[in-house]
Amino acid sequence: MAEAQDYRRGRHVLSALHVHLVFVTTYRRDVLNGDHIGYLRGVFASVCEDFGAHLVECDGEDDHVHLLVEYPTTVAVSALVNSLKGVSARRLRQQYRVRTHREHLWSPSCFAASCGGAPLAIIRQYVENQRTPD
Repeated sequence: MAEAQDYRRGRHVLSALHVHLVFVTTYRRDVLNGDHIGYLRGVFASVCEDFGAHLVECDGEDDHVHLLVEYPTTVAVSALVNSLKGVSARRLRQQYRVRTHREHLWSPSCFAASCGGAPLAIIRQYVENQRTPD
């Protein structure tokens, strides 16, 4: 159970909403490296901030990234996902020469799971232990 200070407080709401997101590159191509994931971490944090959310953890491998996001009740997860994928793909292509399939970095699908059953420390440890490419 979350501590009382871990809850997000609003005018009429008290919440502790976390979502575990996984974005996969198109055709699971190995296009990401350590520099890309480090850059994406900053982009994801910036987009989350625009939504009033907080990027708790972010890491990944050469063909996918994991994100743990704490978000307010006013944010639709689908809108957050669309913005995260769109902005990150555009900014990554602007910053680096990334090999993509027809200008599509991310697969159109994603994995999203609410995090409440498992302790957040275990999910955070799982995301932190992703094998980041060199």
